[in-house]
Amino acid sequence: MVLSLFKNTFYFDMIAINTMLKINRFKRVLALISLIVSIAMRVSASAPGDIPQGMVDALKSGNSVELSNFFNSSIELAIPGQTDIYSSQQAELIVKNFFAKHVPSNFVILHKGGKEGSQYAIGNLTTSTGNFRVTLLIKQRENKPYIHQLRFEEENAD
Repeated sequence: MVLSLFKNTFYFDMIAINTMLKINRFKRVLALISLIVSIAMRVSASAPGDIPQGMVDALKSGNSVELSNFFNSSIELAIPGQTDIYSSQQAELIVKNFFAKHVPSNFVILHKGGKEGSQYAIGNLTTSTGNFRVTLLIKQRENKPYIHQLRFEEENAD
């Protein structure tokens, strides 16, 4: 009788211990998952956003109208021989003329970076007359990216 009572008590104690170990293991796994998710969210929130694909596509195809949809109300625009601050409408016409003279065939982003609310990209624009280094300064306003500065510089221009 005493032996059977001891076996039952030992058996129930083992079940309780196993259950507690499983609960503790579950809590540790849950804490680890929470930590990983919070780190991933923090990293994605602090990393600069990607350059909108619409901007890249507009530069690649030479679509000044589509590109101008991303222009701020005034934009610093620099093309060879012409640098100033223009309204988005003026800048669209200047870029349209630039694309007419230098028909784009490809645009590749070489480098990008930034911080919350502001980012930049440097890329290579391949055109019918040669390659241009393109620099974009983009700022977020009302959760929408706007180009504040756009520069086209001839490669190998000294």
